[in-house]
Amino acid sequence: MTIHTKQHSNKQTVALIIGSIGVVFGDIGTSPLHAMKEIFREHLTLDFTHVLGVLSLIFWSLMLVVAIKYAIIIMRANNKGEGGVMALTALASLATKDSPNKKHLIIMMGILGATLFYGDSVITPAISVLSAIEGLQVIAPKLEHYVVPITLTVLAGLFFIQTRGTGKVGKIFAPVMIIWFLTLATLGILQIIQQPQVLLALNPYYGIHLLGELGVKGFLIMGSVVLVMTGAEALYADMGHFGLKPIRYAWFGFVFPALLCNYFGQGALLLNHPEAIENPFYLLAPSWMLYPMLVLSTFATVIASQAVISGAFSITKQAIQLGYCPRMNVTHTSDSQIGQIYVPTVNWMLMFSVFVLVLGFESSSNLASAYGIAVTGTMMIDTILSFIVVHALWHWNRVVSYSFLGLFLLVDSIFLSSNSLKILSGGWLPLVVGLVLFLLMTTWIKGRAVLAEAIDEKKVSFEELEEKINTHELVTVKGTAIYLARNLHGIPQVLLHNLEHNHVIHERIVVLTIVTTEEPYVDDENQQVKVRTFGSHGQFYRVKLYFGFKESPDVRYALSLAAKKGLDLTGDVSFFVGNEHITFKPRSKMPAWRRDIFLFLFHNASSAIGFFRVPVEKVIELGVRIEL
Repeated sequence: MTIHTKQHSNKQTVALIIGSIGVVFGDIGTSPLHAMKEIFREHLTLDFTHVLGVLSLIFWSLMLVVAIKYAIIIMRANNKGEGGVMALTALASLATKDSPNKKHLIIMMGILGATLFYGDSVITPAISVLSAIEGLQVIAPKLEHYVVPITLTVLAGLFFIQTRGTGKVGKIFAPVMIIWFLTLATLGILQIIQQPQVLLALNPYYGIHLLGELGVKGFLIMGSVVLVMTGAEALYADMGHFGLKPIRYAWFGFVFPALLCNYFGQGALLLNHPEAIENPFYLLAPSWMLYPMLVLSTFATVIASQAVISGAFSITKQAIQLGYCPRMNVTHTSDSQIGQIYVPTVNWMLMFSVFVLVLGFESSSNLASAYGIAVTGTMMIDTILSFIVVHALWHWNRVVSYSFLGLFLLVDSIFLSSNSLKILSGGWLPLVVGLVLFLLMTTWIKGRAVLAEAIDEKKVSFEELEEKINTHELVTVKGTAIYLARNLHGIPQVLLHNLEHNHVIHERIVVLTIVTTEEPYVDDENQQVKVRTFGSHGQFYRVKLYFGFKESPDVRYALSLAAKKGLDLTGDVSFFVGNEHITFKPRSKMPAWRRDIFLFLFHNASSAIGFFRVPVEKVIELGVRIEL
């Protein structure tokens, strides 16, 4: 490697590190706004032992869960460079491809993790922006009743801007977050200098001693300590955008130290001024800096919220591609960046839910009781799925792999069970969101499976089709007919329907199936398009188009690749799409309680024509009735 190439590579790495600071760490980076205050709300005495014990728990939670579990171990379990619960699910399912039952269980776990992420996506914008705007109560207590209206205004602006894309706004993310973390570190260090003994909290003894002293009460505290780790999965989920090394460098070299400085600084402040527990974050700053801090905090929390919203869009697109939820309209808001997408249905549902939360809970302290259970649930699922990867795919030593599972499952269990005590006081909310979405997604998966089985039962081979054509009088017309098919084998119902009722056959018949792989991208053109010829006269073709679960299917582009394999589909072409109408038999394999749900999802899914980018002007839709 030349010096010039090294310099170019180093510049790219630095750019990715800076970019990751602006996107990846927004959620975990804004936790200092409310975490310390909420931990001490558990009626802890503000003395030296308790403050050091809490700081020790914060440090070792961040070290064990975020630094070691995610940044060092789980981030190695990438699916062609991609991370997140969906990528991890696809990777783990490869280890069980010979066992359909185990694979199904892994997929169900992945879907549960994804639905819990949606619960988190609802709470994060509400609690983060609320906690920033609550700085008004410190600056001007008389303005307290403006906190909720201002929060709703800021959030409304955030959700409305999604329709235009966030590319231009995104350019300010990194500079703002760099200023944010530098401010966190500076304010914290100034307090640590006055009370350097808080650094003793790096010793795990203080955390263990606190839990031992408090007993059951210490268990409750762990439910609030989890607030410092919210957003940890973003390190893994955003790996595809920035890469493993840049995120690690940003975390260990900048973000982690800045967070520790601020938490320890808040601890030092509480030792000097216990009354600062009212809002230790804002009271770290001198009075002249409060208004700038309010503005900076608002920007930082909006950026954190944006990252969560973008994550919800991304995970929705992946779920659609993998067949876990109905098709929705997905708009690409950037020509240059693949990840810049907008999903209207998800955006407005999130906005409605966030508004209900803000109006219902009215303060970040009230919302904190709802926070945590979704985060810890997702973390536990990540632990189990990553264990499957390291044990079955990577073939780690059994002792090492089971030690990994045991240690982190214990940590996750402590956090999850302590947060389960908050269910009645607000923790039910993300659980309800997650369970409703889990019900919808599993109903969709079950319905698709029953539909595929029903279609497969009526399957007609190309050979049988040729026999029918030879025994019936059909009019042959020029051109190519492309029939979109769900199944990988046999003739789609829409083709048979057309022949039976219109008695017309084209010179060439192409049966086209779009397949989503368990890898994020299909890079090899030879692997992206498969073409087979059937029939004695070479009149029939089976074309399979393969796309990764993070790609956007584009029929026009993929068919242009078929020309390189000798099948030119750019001339006189008509696309036939079945407009399916579903009814159920009295003894259908679809459970009765799921039938209306599936019909609602099926009939409200967006059109395959637009989703797969089929040329609209060449499409013919035919009604097909299917009984399940």
